[in-house]
Amino acid sequence: MSNRDIGAAKEAKALQFLKKQGLKLVCQNYHCRNGEIDLIMQHENSLVFIEVRYRRSDAFGSALESVDWRKQQKIIMTARHYLQQRRQELPECRFDVVTLHDNVTEPVSWLKNAFQIN
Repeated sequence: MSNRDIGAAKEAKALQFLKKQGLKLVCQNYHCRNGEIDLIMQHENSLVFIEVRYRRSDAFGSALESVDWRKQQKIIMTARHYLQQRRQELPECRFDVVTLHDNVTEPVSWLKNAFQIN
């Protein structure tokens, strides 16, 4: 499997997990010149921008650690672009991170409000 195939499979697994938690898919792989957002979902009254991360090993940092300040800023800019395109009333929004791990008891972790707009 290529890295792209592995990434798509992990993203599909994250999507399935989130749907079981009651979220509804709005958009998948939204991209603009600023970057990409893996999943945009509705959770109760909130629009949720979700970054999905997978690491085979934590040798070079965990999946969660890989969503550093620079990556957060790209996601925020992309989310702003998405919201501007909608031209509707601004919903309550949040940024979540879903991490996937191999060979652990909890293969999927979901961190709500992982970061915020400053």
